[in-house]
Amino acid sequence: MPSAAETAPLVERIDPYAIWRQAEEAPLLGGIYIKDMKKVEVGPWPRKGVNGALVYLDGDNENDIHVVEIPPAGKTNPERHLFDEAIYVVSGHGTASVWFDEKKKQTFEWGEGSFFVLPTNMNFQFFNTSGSEPARYFSVTNLPDMMRQFHNEEFIFNCPFDFNDRYAGEENYFSGEGKLYRGRLWETNFVPDIRRMKLFEWKERGGGGTNAFFMLAGGKINSHISRFQPGTYKKSHRHGPGAHLYIVQGEGYVLTQRGKEERIRCDWQEGSLYLSGAGDGLWLHQHFNVGATPAAYLVLGVNKSRRYASSRWNAADRTDRNSSDISEKDGGIQTEYEDEDPEIHKIFEAELAKRGIECRMKNLSPYCTGIAGPSTSGEWGDEH
Repeated sequence: MPSAAETAPLVERIDPYAIWRQAEEAPLLGGIYIKDMKKVEVGPWPRKGVNGALVYLDGDNENDIHVVEIPPAGKTNPERHLFDEAIYVVSGHGTASVWFDEKKKQTFEWGEGSFFVLPTNMNFQFFNTSGSEPARYFSVTNLPDMMRQFHNEEFIFNCPFDFNDRYAGEENYFSGEGKLYRGRLWETNFVPDIRRMKLFEWKERGGGGTNAFFMLAGGKINSHISRFQPGTYKKSHRHGPGAHLYIVQGEGYVLTQRGKEERIRCDWQEGSLYLSGAGDGLWLHQHFNVGATPAAYLVLGVNKSRRYASSRWNAADRTDRNSSDISEKDGGIQTEYEDEDPEIHKIFEAELAKRGIECRMKNLSPYCTGIAGPSTSGEWGDEH
């Protein structure tokens, strides 16, 4: 005879974020990746007071994507929330007001290419200063993780606590100035135009690459931008699907693969957004530049910056290195060119041939049939 436990009712699995997302009444998007963020269809989003869309791609778990479009001379509703939000301005220009105290509002200007993270739980409102053109931005947030942690919308959107350690009304907070630390760490709260930012050599990742890692929002939040040369590609590395890569320059594609499953290819251009994977687990992924100009991608992140330990296991680690550029043979997560599947390079050269562009990997890959290009000695140097 079955026991009482065997015949008891089954507990229903609840996903607080999925419930919230459906209740927002905004357009909902998913899929593998987005080819052009400028063309994402938007519709009324009551919470924002303007048009927008909620994006949750196949590789999204702890993070999601919010697309917001402000009409000419329009403005968003004032907001305040506990989740973090890394913001990139796709088009247009305007201002944003921020405040903890209604009587002490601070306003700063933003435009196409601006990148910033608003301090946690601060009141804010966006304004489109153009009378004829809409403005669009999108953000990567950790709302899904926060919603599943607290299970309480009221707490997330109406908590009265002021994080004065992240923002205390400093007049120069959004000035765009920054400070460089070892390991290409750039501490700032606002980048006026990420496309024009000067970057620093990152020879360990290959492709004649340059890079900067960010410490944002009072040094609390991590993101980074990388640029690499035409006729080259980056070394592959393996991690979870959470990295959101937005293409700010160039033309190419990404190959991503989980275990021995079939590779997924996403072709990208300026305006494309894709993730480091398309589902749960670890994904091997690699970025290829098949255009005639350098390619650059911005990784919009809301994880802890390297200044702060995320676990007891990394609390003593140096802040100027990370496992993304260390070979798997040395305990990292990167695959060296000589260890990759030769088919990877064969596909790349075929794509370049279609465009009449030479492969510039002779100094980097044993499989290259093209010309020299960048080398492992890293003579490319910082950008100037």
